[in-house]
Amino acid sequence: MAGRLPAKRLGDYEVVSWLATGGMAEVYLARRRGAYGFQKHVALKCILPQYAQDPEFVSMFVDEARVGAALSHPNLVEVFDFGECDGELYIAMEYVEGTTAAKLVRAAAQRGGAVPVEDALFVVLSVLRGLDFAHDATRDDGSPLGLVHRDVSPGNVLLSRTGSVKLADFGIARAADIERRTEHGQMKGKLGYMSPEQVSGRDLDARSDLFTLGIVFAELLIGRPLFAQGQEIDILVRIRDADTDVFSKHAGALPDDLAAIVYKALARRPDDRFASAAAFAEALEEFARRRRLSLGAPRLSAYLEHLGLIRPTARSGEYRLGPVTGPVRASRVPPPPAPSATVPAVSYSVRLPSGDELGPLGLGKLIELVVSGDVPHEAEVAKGDGAFVPARDHVELRRLTTSSAHRWDAEPDDETEVWELSRDTLPARLYRLGVSRATGVLRVQSGARRKKVYLVDGQVEYATSTEADELLGARLLSEQLVLPVELDMALAMAPRFGGRVGDALIALGILRPIDVFRALYEQLRLRVSSVLSVEHGSLSFRPGQRSHEESLPQPLPLLELVTRGVATRYPDAELAALLAPSRHEPLTPGPRTAPGTSSLGLTATHATVLASFERPRTLDEVELELVSASLAEPHEVRVAAFVALSAGLLVARGSAISRVAASPPDTR
Repeated sequence: MAGRLPAKRLGDYEVVSWLATGGMAEVYLARRRGAYGFQKHVALKCILPQYAQDPEFVSMFVDEARVGAALSHPNLVEVFDFGECDGELYIAMEYVEGTTAAKLVRAAAQRGGAVPVEDALFVVLSVLRGLDFAHDATRDDGSPLGLVHRDVSPGNVLLSRTGSVKLADFGIARAADIERRTEHGQMKGKLGYMSPEQVSGRDLDARSDLFTLGIVFAELLIGRPLFAQGQEIDILVRIRDADTDVFSKHAGALPDDLAAIVYKALARRPDDRFASAAAFAEALEEFARRRRLSLGAPRLSAYLEHLGLIRPTARSGEYRLGPVTGPVRASRVPPPPAPSATVPAVSYSVRLPSGDELGPLGLGKLIELVVSGDVPHEAEVAKGDGAFVPARDHVELRRLTTSSAHRWDAEPDDETEVWELSRDTLPARLYRLGVSRATGVLRVQSGARRKKVYLVDGQVEYATSTEADELLGARLLSEQLVLPVELDMALAMAPRFGGRVGDALIALGILRPIDVFRALYEQLRLRVSSVLSVEHGSLSFRPGQRSHEESLPQPLPLLELVTRGVATRYPDAELAALLAPSRHEPLTPGPRTAPGTSSLGLTATHATVLASFERPRTLDEVELELVSASLAEPHEVRVAAFVALSAGLLVARGSAISRVAASPPDTR
C-alpha cells in the first residue's frame, strides 16, 4: 500500500513515487535534474511525520546520514545528500532497482526449494565485503569508527537488476560516538534477525553482525525462516540459545564443509564465531574454490529473472539450476547442543467468583492481579485453550493462592492488636515491635493497599504486598538489571520452578544467584520501609504467626528499616509539623532500655544531634547550635529527633509519640 507523498519537491529533488515504508521513515523514488538535461534517480528517505518532533528519532535519522556519508563501497548503499526542506528531513541515497533477499527466499520457497548454493554464496560474500569495509571504517583522524550495523536482515540486502548486492539501512547502526545516545540495555533490531547478545542486551561488536548474516545465509540455503516463526518469546529464547535445530533438520542436502561454516557463524558465543567479516568471507571463498563453483552477478541476475523478481535485462538468457559441484552428503557436522529452554508464550483467562471473565492475560499480569487481590484465590483460571480449573491447580499460581502469607481475606483473631494508623505514632509502634523482639505478623491496610511483615525475634523474615511496583520483576526492571524480554522469558519458565521468577532468571543464565539474592533483599527492604509512606488506615499485630514461606538466609533488622523509612518517607515539612509541639519544650534522655544509635542505623550526623541532648534541651536550641556550627542540616536534626522520640531515646512530656514508645505491644 502506497504511503503519503511529501511535497512535490524536497530541496533539489523532485518526488516521483512512493517506494516503501519502514519503522521510522518512508522511501520515495525521486529525481534530481541538472544542466543540459542531466538527471539522476535517487531513493529519498524521509522521517515519518509522527517522529519528526521526537528528539531520539531525529538523532537516529541524523546518525544514519552521518554514518552513511562516511561509507563508500560497492556493496553498501551510498548516501549522496542530507537536507531539510520546510522542516522535513531527508536523506538522498543510491537507488537500487531490483528486489531484496527477503523476496528472494520467499520466491524460492514458493517453488518448493531453496536458493542455489552458488547464488546464496554470492549474496553473502557481497554483504561480507560491505561489512568488512564498514567494520574497519575510520574517522578523518584515522581513529576507528567502531561501527556495528545491528540490522543485517534479508529486507536490508538489496539485489539489483544487474545482480549487484548492496547492504542498506544503517538507521540503528552503532558507532562509538553514537553509542552515548543509545539507552543501556535497549534492544534494537528486527525480531528473528538478532544475535544472542543483542537479545540479552549485552554489549555488541562486529561479530553480532556476522551472526545475523549467518541467519540470512542459513535461510537462503534452506528456504525457510531460521528463528522468525512462533510466539515472540519463543523466537527470542531460541536466538538467545543459538538454537540451530531448524537448520539441522533441513540442511541434509548441503555439503558438510558448508554446513560447518553456517554453524560457526551461528555460534552462541561471539568468541566461537569468525573473528571478522574478512575471515567469514575467506572461509566461503575457500569452499567455492574447492567445489569449483561459478559465482557472479550475471548468474544471480539471471536467477532473479528466472523467479520473476526483476524485469528482463538486455543479456537475459535461460537460467539453469545445477547441483553444487562435488559430492553432496547428508551433513554430519554435529549441531550445537539443544537449547536449555524453549518455552512458548502462554496466555491465561480468569473466571471470577462473580462469573465475570478476564483475559487473555500474560503470566506477569496475572501474577500482579493475584498478588494485589484483584483476582481472588477462589477464582478459576484457564491456561491457553484449556479448561477453567481452580487457580491453585496451576503450579505457577499455587504458592500465591495457597500460602497464608499471600492471602488478603480477613483473619479475625481475639489476640490481634489493632490500632488506627497515625503518622505521628506509626514509627513508634514499629520500633516497639523491634525492641521487644516480637514474633508474629504485622498487617497494614489502607484502602486497597495492604502489606504483611513477618517478624522473628524483632527481625524481618518475610514480607508481602499488594503493590505491583514492589514485585520482584518490577524491581529488576526499574533497576535495569533485566530487559522486559528477559523477564518475559523468566515468567514463561516460572512454572518449572514453582512460580519463582528469581529461580527461572538464574536457570536461564540472565542473572547470577548473588544478583537475585541482592534483589530479593532490596525488595524486602522496600516493602518494609514503604510502610512508612502509608498515611491512613489500620495497623495490627498478630503474635506468633509465621509465614511458612522460604525466607532469605539472613533476616533484616526492623529497627534499621524503620529509620530508613522515616528518612525517606517523611518529608521535611511533615517532620517539622509533627515536632512542632516539642520545639519549645525540653526533651529529656529516655530510659536505659532504649535502643542505641547503632542498632537504629543512624548516621554519624544523627548521632551528633542526639549527643546534644545529654541534658534536657529544646529542639530549637539544638537545631540553632548545630546548624550555626555547620555540624548538621535542619532536616538531619529533625530526622534524628523524630527517630529518637519514636524509639524512646528522647522523651517529650505529654507527647503521644513518647506514650506509644513507652508502652510495648502485646506480643504473646
